[in-house]
Amino acid sequence: MLEPLIEGRADVVYGSRFLSGPQRVHYFCTTLAEQGVDALLSIFFTNLKLTDMETCYKVFRREVLQGIEIKSNRFGFEPEITAKIAKHKWRIYEVPISYAGRTYEEGKKITWRERVPALWCIIRYKFSD
Repeated sequence: MLEPLIEGRADVVYGSRFLSGPQRVHYFCTTLAEQGVDALLSIFFTNLKLTDMETCYKVFRREVLQGIEIKSNRFGFEPEITAKIAKHKWRIYEVPISYAGRTYEEGKKITWRERVPALWCIIRYKFSD
């Protein structure tokens, strides 16, 4: 993930669970919700084509983070940081990451209910700082 930063090609790097090789099959509704949030973010608010906004794997140049005040906690962080990065026109790269997702039985707690606040965050941070 550091390579695009070190080589000076990127200011922000997102890891993507969906650019890598073999992976566990995800639940359809969960995937649809994730892709729906990503699509709304892209179409209406950021004009970025990200495959995995919700990834926890992100790397930033110091200058990027110094210019952003984070107000969200929980799942609002992902759309907030993405919307604020898009406003500043920083160079963003995605790289494949290795990922073995948990099932609900194994402790996965994210459901469609977390997507509604994420959508609100997208709208909120598009029009405010």
